[in-house]
Amino acid sequence: MTRVIWTSVVFVGLTWAGAGCSGQGAVSDTPSTSPVVAVEKVVRADMEQRLSLAAAFRPFQEIEVHAKVAGYLKSISVDVGDRVSAGHLLAVLEIPELEDEMRQDEASVKRANQQIQQAQAERERAEYAHEVAHLAATRLSSILKSSPNLVAQQEIDEASARDRISEAQVATATAALAAAREQTEIARASQRKTRTLHAYSQITAPFAGVITHRYADVGAMIQAGTSSQTQAMPIVRLSQNSRLRLVISVPESAVSRVRPGIPVDVKVQSLQQTIVGTVARVADRLDADTRTMRVEVDVPNPTLELVPGMYASASIVLASVRNALVVSVQAVDHNGSAPSVLIVSREGRLEARNVTLGLDAGDRVEVSAGLSEGDLVVVGSRSQLKAGVIVVPKIQTATVDR
Repeated sequence: MTRVIWTSVVFVGLTWAGAGCSGQGAVSDTPSTSPVVAVEKVVRADMEQRLSLAAAFRPFQEIEVHAKVAGYLKSISVDVGDRVSAGHLLAVLEIPELEDEMRQDEASVKRANQQIQQAQAERERAEYAHEVAHLAATRLSSILKSSPNLVAQQEIDEASARDRISEAQVATATAALAAAREQTEIARASQRKTRTLHAYSQITAPFAGVITHRYADVGAMIQAGTSSQTQAMPIVRLSQNSRLRLVISVPESAVSRVRPGIPVDVKVQSLQQTIVGTVARVADRLDADTRTMRVEVDVPNPTLELVPGMYASASIVLASVRNALVVSVQAVDHNGSAPSVLIVSREGRLEARNVTLGLDAGDRVEVSAGLSEGDLVVVGSRSQLKAGVIVVPKIQTATVDR
């Protein structure tokens, strides 16, 4: 980014053709009583309009790790300042009642499996009985058709009844087998639930970070942190500090010009560092009390040199113009109906000229119309100066630092 540094170069004399002004002629025969005025050369430079605000670093993620189930703290393997990775074992709870439930569930699953085997045997027995009864009834029906007077009707009716009874017994045994299988699934589901709850006795880190606080010691009774109405004690506080959020409160006047992706220079005074970043996200909502909008910048912190809570100064680029005509704000007079400047002509005579201003960068301002590159404009007080007066210029030049 181009920066313009204004330095003073004194050039006083009857002629100033060597002032370095493009298109400027020599001034001669200037009376020795002519006033000396400070002027500067209109130059082209890149301009930025920045907004500097105080900001603070926050962890990218931060949670208090609670237990899913209640129990006594059997062991804890981390302390304040420890770095942990995702899935790292933090603590183990002792829950005797869950271990008893696991043994009970295991016995229930075994009993349900045995009931399935019993129901399967009962269905096979019913199928065999039905097969025998059905064959007997079928034979008697065939004999009745071929020799009507050989078999009594009562015997045939009894065989048909036994066939239907055995068929119903097969259906009953099939239903009993299905119920036994469903009971087995219930027992297994209960077993999986108990195992899942028991797995919660091992508390692990959900993401990589740093332990910033330890709340409990071995032997402490830890309540289940599943209800917002209970004051359950957490195990530790875990912060992701390898990447931080720089939180900036942008005033209402600048909200419309702050969007994700715009450049931000972050100066950390305590470390004497300047970090270049971009706006990562905006809240798109004003705080009703402060009339500011929350803006965040993601700042990498692999060495953990930056600590959450540190303050920084954030300089946000609100607007930028490249290769603009630039003058100092002291050169512009706003007393009239339109902004104006005093320029020094080739003959060394003062001339008033209206200008159209563009981007205001605080100490400098863009001139979008009314001046040309190389013109000399008067800076400082103009109370004793009038258009048409011949003056001796004291030139201020702009050194462009790229």
